[in-house]
Amino acid sequence: MPTRVGHMSEEIHFTRSASRAQIYSEVLPQLEALMGADEIANFANAAAVLKQVFGFFWVGFYRTTGPKLLTVGPYQGDLACVEIPFDKGVCGAAARTQKTIIVPDVEKFPGHIACSNRSRSEIVVPFVANGETRFVLDIDSDKLADFDETDRVHLERLVEMIGRRAG
Repeated sequence: MPTRVGHMSEEIHFTRSASRAQIYSEVLPQLEALMGADEIANFANAAAVLKQVFGFFWVGFYRTTGPKLLTVGPYQGDLACVEIPFDKGVCGAAARTQKTIIVPDVEKFPGHIACSNRSRSEIVVPFVANGETRFVLDIDSDKLADFDETDRVHLERLVEMIGRRAG
């Protein structure tokens, strides 16, 4: 039986017992249908859905707000680092290299910023437009090696959807 998250007409339906790939394929089209022109609202809904559906420890967005500087945007989870320079941590590395970074064990990532000691693994997906990193999607798990190629493919698709919506 499909699981529902949300309230009233804004519900996300998915098969809880399905593989992670199958859940992404069920959830992403529904998220796309919810998206409007406001990037912050899209960040907020995407973070809420990913957190509720997958139970990740922390899900959120960091926006580029200055030269080589990320500032926290909408997120779900414990308190976040407010600013992250492009030369610090996993978020900064993804913003700087403009490539998705999967970290199986954050303790082994040089320069990892520990906003929470409960974070064990992480994936960060950047959105790049006109050669500039505009924002990153940051997801932390309290499990080691929780992210793989399946997550990368589907989360890159989600980030592209959000970035294209905002123009």
